[in-house]
Amino acid sequence: MNQHFTLLKKAISVFHSYGITLIGPHKNADFVQQLRMDPVFINGLIFELEYQLQIIFQDEKLGAVHTPKDLISLLLHIPQHN
Repeated sequence: MNQHFTLLKKAISVFHSYGITLIGPHKNADFVQQLRMDPVFINGLIFELEYQLQIIFQDEKLGAVHTPKDLISLLLHIPQHN
């Protein structure tokens, strides 16, 4: 559980560096439609999360990610030995 907290804390920092707050409705906002993020910046966000957290997201699972909440959920379901 403590490891999840550490991952979330780092992830929140990365989201904040991209100007994304995870409070209220923003966590459910679509990256492209509501947050108006260019796909290049979305890929940068994903890369930065992988780099900072030392994890690798599976490309096939990233196709279902459209909101910050989706990305965090995917993060929490990655096996911890990854």
